[in-house]
Formats: sequence, C-alpha cells, structure tokens
Amino acid sequence: MNATASMLTALTTTLAFEPQGAVAGNLTVGRGTLDGRAVRVALIEGRFASGAVGAAEAERLVALLKVAAVERAPLVLYLDSAGAKVSEGLRALGAFRALFRAALDVRAAGVPIAAVLGKNCYGGSSMLAHLAGRRLFSPGTQLAMSGPAILAAQAGMNALDEMFRAMAEAAISPAARAQASAANTVWDGGDPGPWLREALAVPAGEARALHELLGHRLAAAAVTPLEPVQRRDLERIYPEGYEARETHGLLAGEGRRNGASEPFVGLVARKPVGAERAWRFADHVWQLASRPPERLEVFLDSATHAARLEDEKVVLSEYIVAMSLALDHLARAGTQVGLTIVGQAGGGVYVALAAPARRVTSLYGADIQVLPGAAVAAILGESRESAPAFDDYRAAGVADDELKLGFVP
Repeated sequence: MNATASMLTALTTTLAFEPQGAVAGNLTVGRGTLDGRAVRVALIEGRFASGAVGAAEAERLVALLKVAAVERAPLVLYLDSAGAKVSEGLRALGAFRALFRAALDVRAAGVPIAAVLGKNCYGGSSMLAHLAGRRLFSPGTQLAMSGPAILAAQAGMNALDEMFRAMAEAAISPAARAQASAANTVWDGGDPGPWLREALAVPAGEARALHELLGHRLAAAAVTPLEPVQRRDLERIYPEGYEARETHGLLAGEGRRNGASEPFVGLVARKPVGAERAWRFADHVWQLASRPPERLEVFLDSATHAARLEDEKVVLSEYIVAMSLALDHLARAGTQVGLTIVGQAGGGVYVALAAPARRVTSLYGADIQVLPGAAVAAILGESRESAPAFDDYRAAGVADDELKLGFVP
C-alpha cells in the first residue's frame, strides 16, 4: 500500500467513517466522529479521470456542504483530484461555480474545515483545499493550479523533459507547500487524530489577514500605477460616463448608469492571471471594505490563470482563492456584486469571481470555456474548442444574463 492509500485508510479509521447514500462518480460522502463529536466527511478519490469533479460529484457535494453550513458541523475534505472534469466542458464549469459558492457559505458560517490531500490536488480542487483552515499533505501530494504537463507546455518544454519535470515537481511538492504556510503539514505516517483535533478546533482564519500574509509572500517588486484608459466596452456599459485606470490587465474605476455611480474592478486584456495581479485585484476590493458600496461590478476578460513556475512557487491557488474571499466579504457586507464577462473567461479565475457574484452577465460575443483549447488538449490529448451560444451558457449555469452591446477589444 502506497503512502497516499495508507493516509486515506488512517483517516477513515480515525474518523470511523460511515458512507451515506450512493457513490457519485469519484465522490463518497458520509459521517464520522472525533472524540464523540459528529464530523461531516467528503472523499474525492482518483477512481475515474484522476478523481476529477463533474456535475454529478458537484451536485452531491453541494448538498453535503449545505447540511454542514446549517449544522455547523466540522467538515473533512479528502481531495485526490485533478480538478473539474474537462471532458464535461461548460457543464463542469457551471457545476464548479455552484460548488465553490456552497463552500464559501460553509466557510462564512464559521464551520471548521480540514483538507486532507491525496496524490493530486490541481485546479479547482486546490482552490477547495485553500478554503480549509488546515491542510494535511501526503508525502506524494502535488498541489497546484496547473500540473507539470501544463506547466511544461506553457514554458515551451517537453512534458517528458526530466530536468523541467523535476523543477516543477519540486516547486509544487509537500515540502515546498509546508515551507510556504504554517497551515500546511506533511503526514508523518502516524495517527492523523492529533492533527485533525487541532485542524477542526477553530474555523479558518480571517480573510483580510490572509490577504496581508499573501502580500508579504510575494517578492518585492515595483508596483506600476494604474493609468487612465478608455475602453469601448465601458462606453457601452456606462453610457452616462465612466473613469477607468488600467495597467498590465488590472482595471479599476467608477462608472455611471441608471442615474447611479458604482465602482468597478476587472481582470482584462486577455492576460492569464498570476499571483501578483490576483493579489492586486483583491487589494482593490479590500480597499472598498471599510465603506462597502451598494454595487460593485467585476469585469473579466481572461480565459485562465498563469501556468508559470514562478507563480506556482508562491502557491497561486491561494491568490486565486483570496480574490474570491475578498468579493465574498463585500457581498456579505451588503454589496451587490456582479460579474460581467467582456471577452474570455474560464477555469479557476472564472470560478473565483463568479461564485460570490449575485449574477453573471455575458456580453454579446463573450467566450466562456472550461479551459483554453491548448490546456484542454494537454489534458485530454485533443482540443474541444467550440463557439457556444448564450443559451448554452445559461443551461450550464455559467452565465445568467446576456448584454447585447457588442464587444470591441
């Protein structure tokens, strides 16, 4: 028995895990106990497609999360998963939006969450892991937004190149993750009970404090100020006028429509989102937190996160999740958060911004995909690019409304 399988056995034994209901694809849900206290448990195992989460798994997990939020029962997530089921396309993306929304609700309810990680923890699964207050890594865990094959493809390297693969695996290894955060622990092969007791003793940390810690983790770099900019899409969205500033794909400003002004922030210019830009986005949102506005509009024109080693070294997943936590904080303070897709959208960046939003609007001509075609090809061996209509977006749950203003990049 390998270390990952041994850890899962130790976990289920310690919790006296009892499955409830039928297995949903890669997901088994149930109950356990720890020191006489009831614990809700979800196990995502690598039975099919590397443990990927599709619509069936997401629907079942959302039901469990809703129960945990009401009961305020401690929650243990076992994640051995490559993320969303890319083969399901938009359906998987919409399911993950609903899943992450439910997970944010659990965290906001003050439910203690502990994440135990198997061999793979990529993409959306790595985001779920970072809603937990504590994470326990198997000695062989790889946690990242992008796996080694995608990192290699983005760097123009052969995925079989031993030197690059060794560099990538070292960057996303349990040892590297434990060094990055005190919330990460590598399983020592013993009884996980003491770790579980500590992990489930208190809820996850305060989101603003996490944001500050992530800022300190970034290497010191000159911050380029936002410069005034004009955009034809904003002219159409805000016919009564707007002021916008942008640099390197980070957009911020204020617009006026229907007789009222509203702030906006966005990730645009079709640039993949890296750790620094994600942190600066969240920082703009947190600056609004002292006096939450009535409305905040978020604009998105970025199909994916950055698949770069330098971003994975600082744990890109945490920065993607931190954007979602900042927006969720504002929404719970009474701000009506809306997301408008003005160009491209997909993957974990879309999920992070869409989950806290009251509604998602697709500008006419916008392109929403589970992942860009090149990433899909790296995972499935073939590209499944298509041009869905808005009815497809609505049916999949990735967009709620369409704004027919046209899009000019």
